[in-house]
Parts: sequence; C-alpha cells; structure tokens
Amino acid sequence: MDSTSTGTPMVVRYFAAARAAAGVPEETVPGGCSLDHLADALAVRHGARLATVLEMASFLVDGVAWHDRQAPLPPGATVDVLPPFAGG
Repeated sequence: MDSTSTGTPMVVRYFAAARAAAGVPEETVPGGCSLDHLADALAVRHGARLATVLEMASFLVDGVAWHDRQAPLPPGATVDVLPPFAGG
C-alpha cells in the first residue's frame, strides 16, 4: 500500500481464484482506505491476474457484504475477497 493509507492494519483474506492469483491465503495491509483504494493497491502489489479477479469479486467486511467501494473501511477490518464461484 502507499503512504496515503494509515490507521489500524486490516487483514485481507483471499478465497478460491483470488487466493491463486494473489499467491497467499491472507495478508495484513495498512488501514484507513476505501475498498476501491485497497483493490487498486492489491492489484499493483500482486499483478494483472489478481486485478482481473478483483474486478469481478464480491467483498465481505467483517462478515458483511460491502457494496460502497468509496466508503472508508472500518479500522482493523477483515476483508474477504470472494471471486464468483461456479457450480451449485
């Protein structure tokens, strides 16, 4: 992340294709940003493959679906990255 991110660190957990694209199951990142900013920073950190997954992914923040990509994430949040799942 960059110097504009501050605050209590957040945990990002990756599932399925997001985990494969990121190359890690989870990581700690600086807090104090929006979901859009977080997704941009993660794409820079991990590359185009993760960027593609993040464009299609759903996000849970502390277990709740997060739809406002511009709203600041809560301090110390856990962000789950959920790519679209196939099957039923």
